This record gives sequence, structure tokens and C-alpha cells, in this order.
Amino acid sequence: MVTIAPYGTWVSPLAAQDVAGAGGSIQWVDQHDGETWWAESRPEEGGRVVLMRAGKPGEQPRQVLAAPWNARNRVHEYGGKPWAFVGGRIAFTHWNDQRVYLVDGDDPAAEPRPISPEPPHEHWYRYTDLTASPDGAEVWCVRETQLSAANVDVRRDLVALPLDGTQQARVLVASHHFMSAPQPSPDGRHVAWLGWNHPAMPWDGTELCVAELTEDGKVGEHRVIAGGPAEAVCQFRWESPETLLALTDPQGWWNLHRITLDGTATNLAPCEEELGGPLWRLGSSWFAPLGNGRHAVIRGTALAVLDERSGTVTDVETDLPVWLGQISAADGVVVGIAGGPRDEEAVVRLDLSTGEASVLTVGEPLPLDPVYLPTPYEQVFTSPDGEKIPAFVYPPTNPDFVAPEGELPPYVVHVHGGPTGSVSGTLSLTVTYFTSRGIGVVAVNYGGSTGYGRRFRERLNGQWGVVDVQDCGAVATALADEGIADRARLAIRGGSAGGFTTAAALTMPSPFACGNAMYPAVDMIAFASGETHDFESRYLDGLIGPLDTAREVYLERSPSERPDKLTGPILLLQGLEDEVCPPAHTEAFARAIDGSGIRHAYLGFAGEQHGFRRAETIKAALEAELSFYGQVLGFEPVDVPRLALHT
Repeated sequence: MVTIAPYGTWVSPLAAQDVAGAGGSIQWVDQHDGETWWAESRPEEGGRVVLMRAGKPGEQPRQVLAAPWNARNRVHEYGGKPWAFVGGRIAFTHWNDQRVYLVDGDDPAAEPRPISPEPPHEHWYRYTDLTASPDGAEVWCVRETQLSAANVDVRRDLVALPLDGTQQARVLVASHHFMSAPQPSPDGRHVAWLGWNHPAMPWDGTELCVAELTEDGKVGEHRVIAGGPAEAVCQFRWESPETLLALTDPQGWWNLHRITLDGTATNLAPCEEELGGPLWRLGSSWFAPLGNGRHAVIRGTALAVLDERSGTVTDVETDLPVWLGQISAADGVVVGIAGGPRDEEAVVRLDLSTGEASVLTVGEPLPLDPVYLPTPYEQVFTSPDGEKIPAFVYPPTNPDFVAPEGELPPYVVHVHGGPTGSVSGTLSLTVTYFTSRGIGVVAVNYGGSTGYGRRFRERLNGQWGVVDVQDCGAVATALADEGIADRARLAIRGGSAGGFTTAAALTMPSPFACGNAMYPAVDMIAFASGETHDFESRYLDGLIGPLDTAREVYLERSPSERPDKLTGPILLLQGLEDEVCPPAHTEAFARAIDGSGIRHAYLGFAGEQHGFRRAETIKAALEAELSFYGQVLGFEPVDVPRLALHT
């Protein structure tokens, strides 16, 4: 029987513990000798990242590195690809000490041994984006050196680590403040890499560099063959000793180009489509050559094949329509990470010759019947200045309940991070946790999001805290105008940059009754003054303006400067080891709210960095958020501890 009950009070079969234990993120997929390899996090093991491998479809995946090995690094604080095949062995970075280790992947009992030197202080050296040298005797990679306790006092080099056990690092080149791993040409005569400098972010402008390699392995003077201040190369790979393939955007869209050593570039399939993405983490891969002028690419979020002979990009029909920027191809087989509206992200192997797709990851079955899953739909809204705002709407969904006649549901606007990021309409158990209880969710790709070209991305330049807030508010208001959402029960949530937008929206006129800001950026002046990590320390030059000329704008945009302007209750959730958005900023904001009369709560989580990875944290955060919404929006959630709110 169907029970009539108010939205928010529906009984869901999905508990917060189920969401926390449903499995961690999958990343860094690759192929080697007919096998597929990937890394996946384990929330139940404190967020440890394990390396996995699978042979033929149907074979049980095997864990390569047992506890306590943790294949993760903290370069740029977000980390990059932590492993590579080198001389028939696996080189990987270990989170605990950030050193590079070598292990025989075919021997489960093999003990990894370090090949990078022991650092003078904890996490002093960080490595990522590993690759093999031309002779296979070294690992070439990015090395990040912390020169002092200040997070912005950092040096980066491209280095070579010999496999002979001497644990000595040889500097190859240091051309830019930021660099990707060096890739040798097929004939070993040249090496290429990406570089960029402050204040640019890698989606603003990068340079594709090439230099000759001497016989003793040294790198000569480099020349720039693609990219520049207003052109961003996000991925490249050698095609032949004389040519490279690169995703770059001289016309405002990341398209695939062939580039010769003299810098001549040819767009292989010109289109106003994004075939690349923002290089938040070194080692991402949006294209992979298939041979005979064909290339697997990610068009937006769809897997597609680019045929340079016809100049076309054609989507590949699969049951999992959303593919991430993590693909590899060999012998007509593409592997990557894919998901869909009713399917969690998984490692997928697709044989393009037969169309046969196999899911290689073996996760736990969904902790609830699929009938409880919301079916998201994409809707394009209109911003106050007439721009498009793509969003994915997840309606309340629970076959056991219906709301009283005439009642409209509360809706939560989900704000993605970055802010140079995006959302897609894939299955999210976090979203299902709310929709199965009668709370709608809408995920917004506000101005500044990726996937819609450079012009859309640059709508946020100088306007962070304005365009994002207005777009999210416009979506919420439109849902209320359409009679889909309760105008009096609109909330906003987000983490990192999404946490900033949440806090900013609540400290200025907006339609939101309350918000959940997770590990948020709240003090813009502190953020731009070196109290964050080096990678993003000049990010606000573009998003707001240079601090020395735009200080008043920083004060106007910073939630920390206007706690007295809060228009509704706020929940603050923070990792206590966060180097990106330091906990001290969030804690100070919470103290400033004390005594204001505005209901609020602050929860800090030990052992968490930027983003929550531990099962116990995910559970506690979800339950706190649901209780918070219930108290503020006027419903009594079932079986959730009551969060203590302060005024």
C-alpha cells in the first residue's frame, strides 16, 4: 500500500551507512598486455586507494597492492595519476610518505621498494604523472618540492628516478612553475611536456613544449609548438617521431589536432564541441588513438569516435551514456569509466568491432531496489542576463509514499566544485538518499562550468560569487514558478567552490531558505594571500581580480566579511587536514555567526582532507545534513540523529 506522508518524512530503504559503504571512486584506468588496470578508493579502509587489474571479461578483478599500500599522491593537493608500467613492473606513489615505489605486479607476495629518496620532512617531495624513460631504466615524472611549511612555497621539476635502487633524482627540466610529465618520442630523440605559470590555470593557457634529448639523456632547449596565454592544451601524446596529437582550443573548443615539430597544427575534426576537459589532475585522458585515422574521444560526456578522413565525430551507443575523462584504447578495445542515470560509475571494456561491453569492476549490489532511484532529466534554464543554464533535475522518488494533495516538495540546489567543473545526470546515491525521502535535487551547470566551450567557461571571469549565485538562484526560482518545488523550502548545498557559492548565496538576497557548505572557501582575501595551496593560490586573479587592485571586491564577495548578512541557517562541514580550504577559515566563520540569532552548526572531521573519503565521515555528514534540512524546512526525518543547531 502507498502511504500518504509529507515530503521529507518518507521512509527510505537507503541509510547513510549504505551510501558510505557503497564503494569509493574509480580512477586512472589503463591497459597493458591485454589487461585492464585501475585504482579505486576504499571508504571502509579509511579512503585507501588500491590498484586493481582484470584480464578477460568475466574474470574476477585482483588487488595488486595489499594494505597498507595506498596508491595516491598529493601533487597540487588534488593528486595525479599515481602509477605506471615501467620495464615490466609497476611504479606507484604511496600516500603515507609520498615516495615512488617499484613492485612486480605479477607477484602478489612481492614487497615494493622505494626508488625515490627519503624526504627530509614528511611529504616534502611529492611525485605524480609517472612514465617510463626511453630505455626503460628510469621513471620520469613530476616532482613537487615543499620548500617550507608555507603551502605556496613550492618548486616543481620534471625528474628521472633510476630503477637501480640508488634512490637519486636527476632533474630533466624546470621550464615552468607547473608541468606535466615528460613523454619521450617513439624514437627517443625528443621529449614533450605541458607547462604553465601563475596566474593562469591549466584551462586558461598552457604550452606544449618539445626539446631534443641528448645521448646521455639530458634535455636541450625547448620550443613551444602549441598553446599560449589564451589557448589551453589539456592532453597530448606522440603519434610518430615527427608528430603529436593534442587536445587544444585555439577556436574556443577543445578539439583534436595533429601538430608537427615545427608547430604546424591541423584540426582533425573541427566542431563546436568539447572533446577535452579541465586539467584538475595530471594524467587525465579524453582521447586515445584507434589507428587508421580513427580516435576514441569523449564528446562532452559521451564516448565517440573521431574519423579524421571524414572530419566527423560520431557517438558510440552504449548502455552507459556518461563517460569520464579516463579512457585508454588498444587493438580496437576501449576501456574507461562510465555510468548512467541508473548505473553507478564502473570500469567498462568496450570492443568497438563487436559492440560488446563488459563491466569489469565488481562492486556491492545496489543497497536498494532500482524502483527507488530517481530518473533525472536535463533542463536548460535561463539566467537573468539571458544566458543558458543547463541543469539535471532529480525528482522525489519513492513508490511507497505520496505527499498530501497540494503539497510541493522541498528542493536542494547542488553546486559542483571547481568552480571550473561540471555535473552530469548520473546515478548518485547521495542524491538518492534525499530523493527517496521526498526531497528533490537539482544539479546546476552554472556559468563557468566546463563542457560548453571557453566563452561559457569565462562567464565567471571576474564574476565568481555573482554569476554562479545568480544562476543557481534562477534555477531554484524557475522550479518554484513551474510548480515543481516549494518556493518557501529551497536549499543550496556544495563542497569546495560549491561551498563558497552556498555561503555567498546565503549572505546576499537569494531564494534559499538554508544551505550546507562543505569544506568551503569563505575568506577570499586569505585565500588570495597565500593561505591556500600553490596550485590555486592565483586562481582568484581570474575569478575575482588581482588582489592589489580588487581588494574591495574581495571584501564584498567574501562570506567571512558579512556573517551579519546571513539570510538563513547554514551548516558547515570541514575536513581538519584540508590544505585547500583551511579549517581555520571555516572555524572563524562559524565563530562569527555565534550570537547572531541565525541557526547554524559546524562539524570538523579528523583525518579528512579536501573532500570526504572515510565511511564514518560520509555517514555522519549525510545524517547531519538531513537533520538540518528537517529542522529548517519543517519536516521530521525518520531514524536520523538530531543535529544540535546553535544561534
